[in-house]
Amino acid sequence: MDLRALAMGLAFALMWSSAFTSARIIVQDASPLYSLAFRFLISGLIGVAVARYLGQSWRLTRGQLRATVVFGICQNALYLGLNFVAMESIEASLAAIIASTMPMLVAVALWMFYGEKLPPLGIAGLLAGVVGVALIMGTRISAGVDLFGVMLCGIAVVALTLATLALRGATSGGNYMMVVGLQMLVGSAVLFVVAPMVETFRLTPSWPLGLAFVYTTVVPGLTATFIWVLLLNRIGAVRAATFHFLNPVFGVAVASLLLSEQLGLLDVVGVAIVTIGILAVQLARQSAQSNAS
Repeated sequence: MDLRALAMGLAFALMWSSAFTSARIIVQDASPLYSLAFRFLISGLIGVAVARYLGQSWRLTRGQLRATVVFGICQNALYLGLNFVAMESIEASLAAIIASTMPMLVAVALWMFYGEKLPPLGIAGLLAGVVGVALIMGTRISAGVDLFGVMLCGIAVVALTLATLALRGATSGGNYMMVVGLQMLVGSAVLFVVAPMVETFRLTPSWPLGLAFVYTTVVPGLTATFIWVLLLNRIGAVRAATFHFLNPVFGVAVASLLLSEQLGLLDVVGVAIVTIGILAVQLARQSAQSNAS
């Protein structure tokens, strides 16, 4: 992995992890699904405009088209939509920890549906991840965490897993920014249909809301997704997914810094175990692919 890929991965991990904190700020003063629908509309239009300025085409490959639709529905509408709703009642740090288990779920899905074997190190990493999450959830449940919000985050991370698998077809054929913009417009369209059915429009204008909305639209929404697609194309899905092991650390750190969310000793230990588990799974998958080739 070269230095440029390393810098891209670190930037992506920090931007992606910070989205939980900005989302938590947004849902305090605005309807979660409406907010997300407007965010995707703006980000998508900007992405498509930039893509056209760069000379990228509307014409996508069949794999890109399929991935754009699936990614738009699974990541944007389901994963982020459910997380936004969940963060009305749970802390951003907890949502970030649950979402960070995605690389481990990807490894399990690849084993179940694609026959990709996982070496002993990877299996140990999966078990460590389960132990770490159980440790964190045990302390939160005993403290009275909203279980419905936790359930929504659990469903969301499964949707993100499907979206990540779908991106296997999105990194061929170029037009990366066009793919990013169009998948956001797909998510926006779905959420604009769903939002009136499940929530009442709510908006309390404030400076924190405005700043958080602009930030989450431009940085985690547009920039981080674009970097992620470029990173997938540069080093492949397995190596790129390694950077997700930083998400629990960055996500908890940003939430603690900006939202003053309190962390207990068991939370810190659990985050460390999850982080080690994710890293072990990704290193094992890299080793397995290297041996196969």
